[in-house]
Amino acid sequence: MTERSTEQRTTRPGPARKPAETPARPPLAERISQRLARSEEPGAARPAGGGRPPRRARLRLTRIDPWSVMKTSFLLSIAFAIVTVVSVAMVWAVLGGAGVWDSINATVSDVVGEESASEFDIENYLGTSRVLGFTMLIAAIDVVLLTAVATLTAFLYNMSAALLGGIDVTLAEDN
Repeated sequence: MTERSTEQRTTRPGPARKPAETPARPPLAERISQRLARSEEPGAARPAGGGRPPRRARLRLTRIDPWSVMKTSFLLSIAFAIVTVVSVAMVWAVLGGAGVWDSINATVSDVVGEESASEFDIENYLGTSRVLGFTMLIAAIDVVLLTAVATLTAFLYNMSAALLGGIDVTLAEDN
């Protein structure tokens, strides 16, 4: 068998510390019950924010990064395009399910006459595929235009802020 030696740890003597003399605080449950009792007293006004006014910070917006504006506006316009196409498809499906197209065809045949209106079908002119294709074309144009306009607006703001100093914004903390 091998013998194990036990090592004793030595600690360096440091500066003598006096125990901090803090007044004994009541336990947490007691402090909470005291605070609740104070807040339930009639006529007890609670100081807003601990009795101090809210902090305020004044900032000046002097530059907007056009690249960030372009990326953000592109993503938002893509989302807008998707919402537009889906909403048009839903409206067209509801109109078809409600029988609007059949009603329009019946009205046209009553107005024009049975013989010449037998070849007329409103869905040949306003069919779902045509309307959705047109909607997608308009949505693609909107994506390009909204992105370009937002980026151009950022450039124009930067130029006007260089001349006029930008917009002053005051931020305040909630109570």
